[in-house]
Amino acid sequence: MDSVSIDGLNPDEAKKEMLRLIDKLNQWSHEYYELDSPTVEDSVYDNLYEKLTRIEHKYPDLVSKDSPTQKVGGAVLDGLNKVNHDVPMLSLGDVFSKRELFEFLNRLKNNNPGINAYNCELKIDGLSISLRYENGIFVQGSTRGNGLIGEDITENLKTIPSIPKKLTKPINIEVRGECYMPKKSFVKLNEQREKDGQKPFANPRNAAAGSLRQLDSMVTKSRNLSTFMYNVSDYNDLKSDTQSGMLEELSSLGFSVNDTYQVTHNSDEIGKYIDNYTNQRSQLDYGIDGIVVKTNSLALQSKIGHTVKVPRWAIAYKFPPEEAETKLLNVEWTVGRTGVVTPTAIMDEVTLAGTKVSRASLHNPDYLREKGLRIGDVVRLHKAGDIIPEISEYIASKRPDDSEKIDIPDECPSCEAKLVHLDEEVVLRCINPKCPAQLTEQINHFASRNAMNIDGLGPKIVNQLFENNLVSDVASLYSLNYDDLFKLDKFGEKATNNLINSINNSKKNSLERLLFGLGIRHIGAKASKLIAKHFGSMDKLIHADSDDILQIDTIGQTIADSIKTYFANDDSIKLIDELRRADVNMKYLGSNAQNIPENIFNDKHIVLTGKLQEMSRPQAMEILETLGAKIIGSVSSKTDILIAGEKAGSKLTKAQSLNVKIMSESDFLKEINRIND
Repeated sequence: MDSVSIDGLNPDEAKKEMLRLIDKLNQWSHEYYELDSPTVEDSVYDNLYEKLTRIEHKYPDLVSKDSPTQKVGGAVLDGLNKVNHDVPMLSLGDVFSKRELFEFLNRLKNNNPGINAYNCELKIDGLSISLRYENGIFVQGSTRGNGLIGEDITENLKTIPSIPKKLTKPINIEVRGECYMPKKSFVKLNEQREKDGQKPFANPRNAAAGSLRQLDSMVTKSRNLSTFMYNVSDYNDLKSDTQSGMLEELSSLGFSVNDTYQVTHNSDEIGKYIDNYTNQRSQLDYGIDGIVVKTNSLALQSKIGHTVKVPRWAIAYKFPPEEAETKLLNVEWTVGRTGVVTPTAIMDEVTLAGTKVSRASLHNPDYLREKGLRIGDVVRLHKAGDIIPEISEYIASKRPDDSEKIDIPDECPSCEAKLVHLDEEVVLRCINPKCPAQLTEQINHFASRNAMNIDGLGPKIVNQLFENNLVSDVASLYSLNYDDLFKLDKFGEKATNNLINSINNSKKNSLERLLFGLGIRHIGAKASKLIAKHFGSMDKLIHADSDDILQIDTIGQTIADSIKTYFANDDSIKLIDELRRADVNMKYLGSNAQNIPENIFNDKHIVLTGKLQEMSRPQAMEILETLGAKIIGSVSSKTDILIAGEKAGSKLTKAQSLNVKIMSESDFLKEINRIND
């Protein structure tokens, strides 16, 4: 909370304080909206914004056009075409307690006695977007920008599966909503950015914004974004007369709508809705930062109107920041598979958002310096995007006299090689190819389930193999024999034979597993499969040029360059030759267009939902992909078949409304058996 009070300020003092707040808030807003790289938590911004609002309310003659209270969102960025919003895209007014919320709703009701219902919706932590359709065809998508002018991001939005390219009805409509990054995608993206020496995103909202503003739509596609739509620019386009009815109608048109909304009639019902989703917040697959309460009648929304910035018929209740205080005990530096050396805070254990936390990533040396942390500090801890434990700040008033400076290492903590900063990277990196920590992580990755799937070869066993000088790289796994393994700790005859068999069985894997297991930068499991399927063999891939690789759908220049760089290295070719001599398969064994049996799944868009009993979801996906199916994540008018397991929820409901073919797990298994027969 900002320490300066507005009580007792005379006009001159108020003007001085107002200018200070405007300058700081505009800087933070620029970092948040335009750089997608906030330097303070939302709660810090909100506290100062609220203080500025109170000063402006007390001294309305001092209100400046530069004030963030008079603007919507951020500036319009260069690099993307501009889009004029015929109907402004407004932001929402905020309140930070139930008392403030109910005071707002009471004033709204008193000024508009006709209000008899409110629609409560989750406030999605994403980026506002607008989608325009002509005759039911998606023709343009844009950001909110400054509310009047946004950026044209049509091509990037076309890569998001939840945005329908064609509606179920040929109408003209402009729909508005939120583009967000699911929590799992956010974690995966930040892990990859740190491995690549890039600065991690602060939260899913900024990750989504940075992804949508890419000039290369293939980058956007790789980020696994999704959307929830919740508004239209002109209600005349629809038949509904309520906010809740409009959401149902948007869903029937093919849009992804968050189905947690609820019509309420009084403060008790609204309070229960808030309590319910405050408790569920950490369990959701996407980030939310509050609850939005809207007048349910669309006619009353239109009548009540809006200010220059916000609608008068809606309000956003912002969740209070969930933080905990703890003590920073130490900083541990670890080496990853790609050589990145990462600092991790070791702290007294605290409970945060329902889980016990004693460690938090400090990302890189620059981040550590920016925070100004010292060993012994009392720090505030929060979860970035409700997921990743992160230190907000140290508490200066509680810093002990004996706090210690955190030293940035210049030598690798594993092999003592000199650490380096590669071009444009923010991380420290060990570039010693024989670094034990990197080799250990490389073998762990090589043996993992999505790579070579060597069952029984876990991190503890890998550490033992290194300690006993039995392995030096992934190829040396295939030289292990019974006597080597039998002498390991807790290895009897059965465990030894099982691991030997598992290592031998991994030689028969299809090429995509080997490619992923090699750990080539930027090459994930999905890209590995596309590449293996396209080239068919390791030899053809090694001798391919960048243009050959770029012919693969969704594979961009970054991946092509990474593959060429990897195979241009003599050590990489030597490793491939060693694996070849060990009889590791170098060919793609999966399906292709010539040998897919005739079946109802071939070339169809399939969605899986609910819990399957007879197999895991990855197994079902692998079977479907072998049969030529295209697996997608959300239901739309383009979905051909939905396979529903137990407890299928909103996806099943939406599929039914769109008349999508629905198969139970039993139906699916019968069809698979029929195809195999």
